[in-house]
Amino acid sequence: QVQVVESGGGLVQAGGSLRLSCAATGNILRVYTMGWYRQAPGKQRELVASSNSGGNAKYANFVKGRFTISRDDAKNTVSLQMNSLKPEETGVYYCTAEVQAGPGYLKVWGQGTLVTVSS
Repeated sequence: QVQVVESGGGLVQAGGSLRLSCAATGNILRVYTMGWYRQAPGKQRELVASSNSGGNAKYANFVKGRFTISRDDAKNTVSLQMNSLKPEETGVYYCTAEVQAGPGYLKVWGQGTLVTVSS
C-alpha cells in the first residue's frame, strides 16, 4: 500500500511564507511526478506545481516567481516553498505522487493540509 502524507500547513499573514512537505511511503518501486494541488473554499481543485522524475518543475501561472517545488528522490519527498502568500490562496493543499507499486501505476493523493492566509 502506498501513502502520501503532507505536513507544514498553518496560519500565516498575507505576504508571509510557509513550507509544505510531503512524503510518499510504502511498497514503491519508482516515483514519477510529484505535485501539489490546492482547493479553495467553494472552488475546484487546481494544480499549483509539479516536478517530474527528471526534476523538471511546472508551475501554475498564478504562483510563478513566488513558489518553489523541490524533491528528494532518495527519500521520495517533495516540498513546496510558498512566499508572498495572498489571502485568496487559503485552502487545502494536497500532495500527489505518481508511482509504480508492484505491477501497477498509481496516482496517490494525500489527505491535504490546510493553509490559511490572513489579511
